[in-house]
Amino acid sequence: MKFITAGESHGKALVGIIEGIPAGLKINTEEIDGYLALRQSGYGRGGRQKIEKDKINIISGVRDLRTLGSPLAFAVVNADYENWKEYMAPEGCDVTGRRVTKVRPGHADLAGMIKYGQTDARNVLERASARETAARVAGGSILRQYLSVLGVKISGYVRSVCGISDEKYRPFEELESAKSQPLFMLDAEKQLQAMELVDELKEEGDTAGGIIEIRVKGLKSGFGSCMQYSSKLDAVLCAAMMSVQAIKGVEVGMGFKAAALRGSAVHDRIYYDEKFYRETNNAGGIEGGMSNGEEIVLRAAMKPIPTLMQGLKTVDYITKEPAAAAGERSDVLAICAAEIVLESAVACALAEVVSERLGGDVMEEVKKRYNALR
Repeated sequence: MKFITAGESHGKALVGIIEGIPAGLKINTEEIDGYLALRQSGYGRGGRQKIEKDKINIISGVRDLRTLGSPLAFAVVNADYENWKEYMAPEGCDVTGRRVTKVRPGHADLAGMIKYGQTDARNVLERASARETAARVAGGSILRQYLSVLGVKISGYVRSVCGISDEKYRPFEELESAKSQPLFMLDAEKQLQAMELVDELKEEGDTAGGIIEIRVKGLKSGFGSCMQYSSKLDAVLCAAMMSVQAIKGVEVGMGFKAAALRGSAVHDRIYYDEKFYRETNNAGGIEGGMSNGEEIVLRAAMKPIPTLMQGLKTVDYITKEPAAAAGERSDVLAICAAEIVLESAVACALAEVVSERLGGDVMEEVKKRYNALR
């Protein structure tokens, strides 16, 4: 199974192609659109979310809401393209308009211009933009449905916003309720404090980040491999999460806290009573690069959004003179969007791992093979 995306932030559309989905998977487009809407939600979002109302447009690979086994192609149309057509049309446009040469700190502008031989950062930032994640959420929502047939569920919540942190353990069954909250937080008091901080940052023209926890429930043991470094499940999942824009750190299970403790306080003891089990899950459901049957626990650190309303000090790429980075329409905080994107990234990576082990041309065949696993 393979998933790729294409498209620019202010281009005609974001598009995706998923290759390798078995035939017979029932597609729920309302659920996909629901996740696309959640990606645009959250306290602290900017003006573009009022322009775009994302919905999936399936182009191929599905008939009568069921996959055919052929490549599934889809598009998420950019409503804002009409306002940018004069500057973005692939058929010909005014490339001098909306030009960006004052490279923005924290963005792909400078490195991308040097790498691709550009003199306008617009030719880099349009693809590097987090708008690309609309396609990843659409594709991830489809692959989430593939995993759901096997009984594998993915959810998450926001643990921390700019240092205001909820350290309580949350059962998997509580996590979905976070999506009805303004900041996807489950502690009402912490969430209110975070919202007040976001208001302060907005007044100051500043931004924030935070920490997101993603969980996977229902995955049987043995997915991933200890035989080759590139096949380790934690390596695959962490790479998927790190590929999401603005993510600067990822941990599994106890993560970095384990480095400060003794081994006796970290490793999960194993017991047997008709089946093997553990009473703790500090390993986060992965041992030796393989799933061990426990919940998979992943966390990601999101940096503050680098587009500030008060532009940071920089240099003009053409003149080499000091300048202030352009302050465009921006979010103060997009951590709710990041949570949905991370769920989708995990769904995509996990679906590839599951598909590699199970194979199968038809969903019923895949389901039988999964159920037959110990």
